[in-house]
Amino acid sequence: MASQQDLDFTYTTIDKVFRLSMGETGDYSGAMYNGDFSLTLEEAQAQKHKFIADSLNIGKGTKVLDMGCGWGPFLTYITKRGADCRGVTLSQGQAEACRKNGLKVEVKDCRKITPADYGTFDAVTCIGGMEHFCSIEEYKAGKQDEVYATFFKNLTALLPVGGRFYMQTMVFSKNMLKLEDISLDAPKDSDSYALALMIAQFPGSWLPYGAEQVIKNAEPHFKLISKSSGRLDYIETIGQWRKRFRKFSFKKYWLYCKIILRLMTNKSYRDLIPIFRRSPNRTCFQRETMDHFRLVFERVQ
Repeated sequence: MASQQDLDFTYTTIDKVFRLSMGETGDYSGAMYNGDFSLTLEEAQAQKHKFIADSLNIGKGTKVLDMGCGWGPFLTYITKRGADCRGVTLSQGQAEACRKNGLKVEVKDCRKITPADYGTFDAVTCIGGMEHFCSIEEYKAGKQDEVYATFFKNLTALLPVGGRFYMQTMVFSKNMLKLEDISLDAPKDSDSYALALMIAQFPGSWLPYGAEQVIKNAEPHFKLISKSSGRLDYIETIGQWRKRFRKFSFKKYWLYCKIILRLMTNKSYRDLIPIFRRSPNRTCFQRETMDHFRLVFERVQ
């Protein structure tokens, strides 16, 4: 799995820039337009939150754990529904921002949570967390299925039979390349280069191969309730994010300068500078080297 240092690099580094662009509890996962791209980003994110909460039967008094909670957008939404909720993240910056905004969030590896930590829950969510569960090294060692199967087995201890789990995750899709064909030295307009930038942007992380790999490893403990692709929605979401990130404010652009300077002075991260000009994950969704799925599961045993 991506380490705390890996996730702090990805998320804590952009913490202040993100909140200046998206708001204190902004959502950094794909929104839900369902084909209606006249919706604002906020409306599409609210539509997603409602879909998740309705799918998991979340209401007043429902005890909910949000794994990889980001800056707390879903926690904020279900708090208004009267849920008893808490979140965990491996990003120190995200956790501090969440607590500042009155949310119960701790820095913790969600895969290692047991009932001894917080008890059990009526519903659990993981919105974008599985993307970081398997490292490239674990994939190379042939352990990817084991990583996911172990996660779902451990999850059963947190949910009763009939309890529901929502997962939203990027996955590799039909045009995915072999790992050995992915390179930062590839032509700049190639799939190889876009995928290499993605790997550099999210160090320590390797995606599932389609929703099928996730669903297979959820068995026999969980049955699939619903599945939908959010690939086109995510392409639109990224476009809207980039508009917000680029909107000028002196404080935000000063932070950009500091981040770029940090990248330029660190050889390991210098190759990431192109992400300020183009979005590698948007390119991967457009070219279908990656897809994005919303999955609702119910515990059966």
